[in-house]
Amino acid sequence: MATLTSNVNLSPQYTALKDYNPPHGCVVEEIAGLIRVHKDGYVERPQVVPCVTASTMSSELNVTSRDMVIDSATNTWARFYVPICQHRLPLLVYFHGGGFCVGSAAWSCYHDFLARLSAKVGCVTMSVNYRLAPENPLPAPYDDGLKALMWVKQQMLYQQHNKGSGSNSEWWTTQCTFSSVFLGGDSAGANIAYNVATRIAACDGAALSPLNLKGLILIQPFFGGEVRTSSEKCMAQSSGSALNLAASDTYWRLALPCGANRDHPWCNPLVKVKLEELKLLRTLVCISELDILKDRNLEFCDTLVRAGKRVEYGVFRGVGHAFQILSKSQVAKNRTKEMIARVKSFMAL
Repeated sequence: MATLTSNVNLSPQYTALKDYNPPHGCVVEEIAGLIRVHKDGYVERPQVVPCVTASTMSSELNVTSRDMVIDSATNTWARFYVPICQHRLPLLVYFHGGGFCVGSAAWSCYHDFLARLSAKVGCVTMSVNYRLAPENPLPAPYDDGLKALMWVKQQMLYQQHNKGSGSNSEWWTTQCTFSSVFLGGDSAGANIAYNVATRIAACDGAALSPLNLKGLILIQPFFGGEVRTSSEKCMAQSSGSALNLAASDTYWRLALPCGANRDHPWCNPLVKVKLEELKLLRTLVCISELDILKDRNLEFCDTLVRAGKRVEYGVFRGVGHAFQILSKSQVAKNRTKEMIARVKSFMAL
């Protein structure tokens, strides 16, 4: 069984710029303050967001949190958030954002958001820490997502056959109803959730049986395309959002396979796909009004609805990309409450 740990060093893909200064050739890709890639492949990621331990938790939330190793070979792990209650809860398997290139399940902004979401929605949340690009380009994060779900299945089966064994996973498996599992994420994490879900659906979910996936929750899903949308053009340099067009393009260059452009299906899910053959879980999409991804997210939803898929969405006014984790404004706080309420309603159906 997997070992239990609360060591945030499980997320090692960060290098403080001030601590490492040997020559690595010229910088070939950079998003200021977030990531710098050198000609020889060396990657610098300044610690722009503090990492916190799982035990850093507000007592008022009535939520416990611990970290668990999924795959030590790839350093894939997850942080669990378990509300203290007397009945079993649905499980939300969540993937953080960061353009596939930055971010961590230990980032304080994700820790705070997911602890609060778990408490307000009433669900056990498993926040997966996956491998990052460019060292691990796509499909590595999708592979990690699938591996995380297979690990959940393994833990469920072990718990069913070894009740009361005192295993390392019993503290959270006994709180879950595995007949009600949801996949979700924000930004690049929503892209991961979508691609993992479509992979599973393509084989009718047989690999996960008896685990039951009930829905997909996509928050500001990070999709792209070669043809620019109106919101990408009009809000390319928007100060009201955490994502601009230049950063988006850089993330895609770093994350996609060598030689691929933004019309690769992993980036643009509406190309090279027969929608009538696409198998998709019931889906909720949360869209931000001031996000450069707004129009692309709306097109994604409208196209799937016209194809007969069970997709619902909400547009959150006056806020930009990743507002729920990065913005401290009162408007963002209000919209975050609205988003959490929408997620709770979706998971309750």
